[in-house]
Amino acid sequence: MKKRHIGIFALFVTAAVLCGIALGAVFATVRDLPQIRALEDFSPSAITRVYSADNTLLAELYKKKRDPVPLAKIPKKLRQALIATEDRSFYEHSGVDLKGIARAIVRDIMAGEFVEGASTITQQLAKTLFLTPRKTLERKLKEAFLAFQLERRYTKREILELYLNQVYFGSGAYGVQAAAQKFFGKPASDLGLSECALIAGLPKAPSVYSPLVNPDLAIERRNLVLRQMADVGIISRQQLQAASSKPYEPPIKSGNATRAPYFVDSVKKRLETKIGADRLYTGGLTVETTLDWGMQQQAQKAVEKGLEQLCRRMKKNGMTSPDPQGALIALDVKSGGILAMIGGRDYAKSPYNRATMAKRQPGSAFKPIVYARAIEEGFSQNSLLLDAPVAFQGDGPQVQWRPENFSHSYQGEITLRKALTHSKNIPSVRLLEKLGVNSVISFARSLGIESRLSPNLSLALGTSGLTLKELAAAYSVFANSGKYIEPTAVRAVKNKHNRIIWQPEPKQRAVMSEAGAAIMVDMLEGVINEGTGKGARGIARPVGGKTGTTNKYKDALFVGFSPSIAAGVWTGCDDYTTLGPYETGARAALPIWTHFMQNAVANRPYRFFDVVEGLVKRRMHPSTGERAPDSPAAVPALFRRDRSNTR
Repeated sequence: MKKRHIGIFALFVTAAVLCGIALGAVFATVRDLPQIRALEDFSPSAITRVYSADNTLLAELYKKKRDPVPLAKIPKKLRQALIATEDRSFYEHSGVDLKGIARAIVRDIMAGEFVEGASTITQQLAKTLFLTPRKTLERKLKEAFLAFQLERRYTKREILELYLNQVYFGSGAYGVQAAAQKFFGKPASDLGLSECALIAGLPKAPSVYSPLVNPDLAIERRNLVLRQMADVGIISRQQLQAASSKPYEPPIKSGNATRAPYFVDSVKKRLETKIGADRLYTGGLTVETTLDWGMQQQAQKAVEKGLEQLCRRMKKNGMTSPDPQGALIALDVKSGGILAMIGGRDYAKSPYNRATMAKRQPGSAFKPIVYARAIEEGFSQNSLLLDAPVAFQGDGPQVQWRPENFSHSYQGEITLRKALTHSKNIPSVRLLEKLGVNSVISFARSLGIESRLSPNLSLALGTSGLTLKELAAAYSVFANSGKYIEPTAVRAVKNKHNRIIWQPEPKQRAVMSEAGAAIMVDMLEGVINEGTGKGARGIARPVGGKTGTTNKYKDALFVGFSPSIAAGVWTGCDDYTTLGPYETGARAALPIWTHFMQNAVANRPYRFFDVVEGLVKRRMHPSTGERAPDSPAAVPALFRRDRSNTR
């Protein structure tokens, strides 16, 4: 009897030790598990959407394409298909299917490896949220423990909703909404029976069963899911037959999913700095931009047409394999908002943004900055400049610089107005010399030009590289009564609760007098009505602007404005080769600008430039500057009232 007691005691001690070891192993396994309560604050990674000002979806930004939707928006048949396929006892178990585990263990032992997982939907969710996909006994224990914890804290509906929004379905799609869009081009709520079954069959092996990768295997897997649905009475045999006979039809590709890709890139770079890349690509934000989608489409058409025509001329001139590039940027004069942006011919081939990043010589398109400084310094449109050959001393005793007019002709004394409207080089250089190079550079800085400007007289001819955005913003000052507004692409960024989390505060400052800005508008209208910009006369709206051409026709520009829109166009080659003989700003860039502006202003109210007090319009002779009210050669020009009677 005593021996029997000793045996029982030994058995009890042994069992206790084994239980202790088992419990110790369990605690050692789960002690470093993530806290389930962290899910209380869990916010799944979601898609950020970028919209134009007129509410057109421009782009979706994400690290993993996941678009969470509530369970109510997921078809019942999809939920039923998933449960029938992945976890038929989902509504009965407490996170772990013990019978299924026993069955799986037997099969794994017989196979000598992990061949069957027996994971419930809750276990799969635990693995997706917290664990690695490696198949080990330790991970399976952690998975089971986490599943129990999830079931204690959340309802079955909550677990199912989390699962359907988190699991990977293949081809880059996370969650059912992203999968529905990826594989069928529609929201999850619009899926039919066969489509629901196909998606429900994907989590088992998403890379294998993705219909975009293996359509035949995807159909086989779908039909298996449909048979399982029929076996448990979810669908009838007739429904099974009809759904199984449907072929898979991939969604029609709409080309580049991102609209205005150069613009969207600039928005992304700005927001990565301001709110952080992680929040931008995972936060499910709404980004409201300044872009006008209709205007952007017109800009694209104008650039494409202009570059096609330029290519044909280049081929005719015997140039081999011409590859000219182009850029366009349009700004709202009053707000600084970017309305349209084209950074090159083809974003897919070259994402380099020539509207915001390329620093090219503007040529004569820089001259209005020099003339604006002169107007602010007290010069008038009828002030005289000498148009005659000149040599300027350089750094060394033998070094001289002899600028030339494009026409190689000279007219003696001419007015500021004529020198600008006809883009005369020598009078512009003489004017810069009178004003002082540093004075003009300082003025250019106030207009928003941040690029390096060489402190020499050739600056008047646009020899320092600038971005097209800088130049367009500077010109907008003239149309905006002398006020500079920093260009901006974003209006507001909102979180998923529709609260604004970031809004830009563009720099604004008065940099010219209203009178000076109005006189510059008048002079630049003269460029179109009397000078090198005559190609824009057909716009039939008040517009002003200036051509720009660089040495050997490497760059051709036109920058100008209406009362509400400032826009710049550049054409050239990335390798700085010539566009060809006589491919000036008037020929290679102005037609693009004109095409764009005609359409851009068409749907806007007809407006005149602001009338400024203290100014008066007088007719003057363009060469002598003398008042000539009756002369057919005279042109109307704005003057400050106290100087209008000069000559």
